[in-house]
Amino acid sequence: MTQISDITTKEEIFAYLVRTFVEEFEIEAHAISLEATLNDDLDIDSIDAVDLMVSLKNHTGKKLDPEVFKKVRTVGDVVDAVFDLVNDQPSR
Repeated sequence: MTQISDITTKEEIFAYLVRTFVEEFEIEAHAISLEATLNDDLDIDSIDAVDLMVSLKNHTGKKLDPEVFKKVRTVGDVVDAVFDLVNDQPSR
């Protein structure tokens, strides 16, 4: 599997997240879009969100700031947060 640390574009991060949601959370790929909300559309609860943060840390080698992750609502927000993290950008 491709590591996030090897990914440089938002499109690649989105593709990685789709694979992660399908493989780890058993979400149908067709349900995942940048606009999909984690809670309402994908049924990602707070425990799943923690699992996602751990998975992202394991693949990036970097910890996503919990304050940043609290602000994410959509898959697109996750893409932006991961992009900023792997590219050492300031948090949004």
